[in-house]
Amino acid sequence: MTFIELGAFLRQQRELRGLSRDEVARQTRIPPTLVSALEDGQADRFPELVFVVNHLKAYATALGLSPDEVLNRFHEIPGTLAPTEQSPVALEAARRKSAWTVMLIVGVVLVLGLALLWWWTQVQIAANLRP
Repeated sequence: MTFIELGAFLRQQRELRGLSRDEVARQTRIPPTLVSALEDGQADRFPELVFVVNHLKAYATALGLSPDEVLNRFHEIPGTLAPTEQSPVALEAARRKSAWTVMLIVGVVLVLGLALLWWWTQVQIAANLRP
């Protein structure tokens, strides 16, 4: 599958339903030039793939297609990421997990350092108290 083939599929589905590009643009609130870019397979017109994904979902919904089916077709194109690899929720969860790991390591090192300092001062005090 290529972007051009996906665009041809979208155009075919739109035409089968008797809708114009402008009607789809109004329903989805996607600019008409980007609706044309989707149907013509011009993925380079979008700054990031996340925009393509969101526009494809809106386009599929407007045509009464399953957004998941359209996204599965999109993810068959080489160079696109699977939804789970791209999910902002998953990325945020990974970032938070990493932050907690760093905080835990810093906390353990700090506690060990304080314990070592306390032990050293106790040894010094005991050494000074001996006659």
